[in-house]
Amino acid sequence: MPDSGVIDPDIKKARTLPSRYYTNEEVFSEIVGGFADCWHFAAHESQLGKHNVLPLEHMESLVGEPMLLAHDNAVRCLSNVCTHRGMLVATEACNASTLRCGYHGRTFGLDGCFRNMPEFDEVEDFPSPSDNLAAFALKRWKGLLFAGTKPNRFEDCLEELESRIGWMPIESFQHDPSRHRSYDIDANWALYVDNYLEGFHIPYVHGDLHEELDYDSYRTELFEGGVLQIGIARSNESCFELPDSSPDHGQRIAAYYYWLYPGVMLNFYPWGLSVNIITPLSVDRTRIVYHGFVWDSSKLGMGAGGDLDKVEGEDQGIVEATQRGVAAGVYDRGRYSPTKETGVHHFHRILAS
Repeated sequence: MPDSGVIDPDIKKARTLPSRYYTNEEVFSEIVGGFADCWHFAAHESQLGKHNVLPLEHMESLVGEPMLLAHDNAVRCLSNVCTHRGMLVATEACNASTLRCGYHGRTFGLDGCFRNMPEFDEVEDFPSPSDNLAAFALKRWKGLLFAGTKPNRFEDCLEELESRIGWMPIESFQHDPSRHRSYDIDANWALYVDNYLEGFHIPYVHGDLHEELDYDSYRTELFEGGVLQIGIARSNESCFELPDSSPDHGQRIAAYYYWLYPGVMLNFYPWGLSVNIITPLSVDRTRIVYHGFVWDSSKLGMGAGGDLDKVEGEDQGIVEATQRGVAAGVYDRGRYSPTKETGVHHFHRILAS
């Protein structure tokens, strides 16, 4: 009889996820099918500064719907599928006053409403509301835009962000295209999240990062739908200048690492924000997309967020090797460190439920 996969709420008694969560196609499909119920990072508003139409390629893989952001007097999340024959309306970011399908010339307003269609003068009962582009849920917090098809509540995550880092002028951060990265790795998406959610491996995998962070002071906090890891800077290393309003005032915070279920990672450094979007491609294939938004360019290259490419490469090597290991017949489940793997335990309980 297969293991039920239940994760004991007591981390001292609990065993990790069964290996099938990382290797079984049916389990993978069931979990990813639930992503439609979640909010996902869409963009930062600064990405709409140069282009007011922005296709969201990652959303199609996450929730099965091609989407775009359109900005005129307001920002909207719309279907990127033409209501004539299903062609993608926007295939690249652009600046436009209308949305025009490149297949047969159907046009829509930036609000998604049908405008015009050549050669349709004799069509009866046309246009109808079904000829408009569908609109999707969109939520804004301090310039960060989140979207979804039928997302559940998100208030707990936003309340956590507001209470901890609401003092940051995140809405004024500027998109830096030079910090954009996209990696495809041979590993299950949940293994990548597992690795992100603990600092346990830092001394063993990230030698340079370990020199920046005080390992003994590294801490993890849990909240509904997410995890916060706080990296403390060693003396003389780059850290935030925290205002009196910050709950961490007086501490040498090097980084705030936020994970929001299922695959949004918001990494705040003194120079700004690095966003990781984790997109499952298959049971053993994952795409990680990085976007960077700069607050203080004078602090780029410093501290815990100084060399993200090196850290990413080290993580990818570990995660891909772990994928091979969890697929082995001799492995099924492990145990948790009660002091270092509370974030992983929290994530596994969400998945197993």
